[in-house]
Amino acid sequence: MPAMLRTDPNIIITGTPGVGKTTHCQQLASSTGLHHLDINDVVKKHNIGESSTDPEDPNTKIVDEDRLLDCIENDLEEGGQIIDWHACDLFPPSLIDLVCVIRCDNQVLYDRLKKRGYGEKKLQENMDCEIMEVLLQEARDAYPEEQVVELRSEGTGDVDGNVERIEGWIKNWRKDHGKEGEVEAQGGKGSAKDEDNPMFLHG
Repeated sequence: MPAMLRTDPNIIITGTPGVGKTTHCQQLASSTGLHHLDINDVVKKHNIGESSTDPEDPNTKIVDEDRLLDCIENDLEEGGQIIDWHACDLFPPSLIDLVCVIRCDNQVLYDRLKKRGYGEKKLQENMDCEIMEVLLQEARDAYPEEQVVELRSEGTGDVDGNVERIEGWIKNWRKDHGKEGEVEAQGGKGSAKDEDNPMFLHG
């Protein structure tokens, strides 16, 4: 199976627009050497998104998910990808090792989206999505419970703390699933990683 050949994990960083997904991804890529896989860039590069017919939100792209997966399949099988997108349930669970759902205080998020110039309809849709925990539930429905982590992001300190926790998780993953992963697993080291990892005690 392709997933067994990976020596670096694939991580999804998801959340409502404005919560700080890309900031987290950029910092993680810089500090860990993993690749920041910005799905918006993939969509633009391969021209796999059609413009929305909504006159209030013409810049929104409707993405062909099958073509998207075709474009990134090799990257996911190779591993070491930090996937940056506002959705997560289309990525194969067998190739995903951690899903981080970034959350934000409603007032902070509202102010951020207003500064981005979001129209009232788009702003309200995104606020409703955050309030109703739509993306968090999507992640919990699509992936094993132990792989989904909810992280707060209201300020720089939150981002730094989140990145540090994920870095620690990556180090543990590499120890358990690296080139010697099968040998270590036979020794029983892999079974306690979730309980021992401080990231999974967060929230």
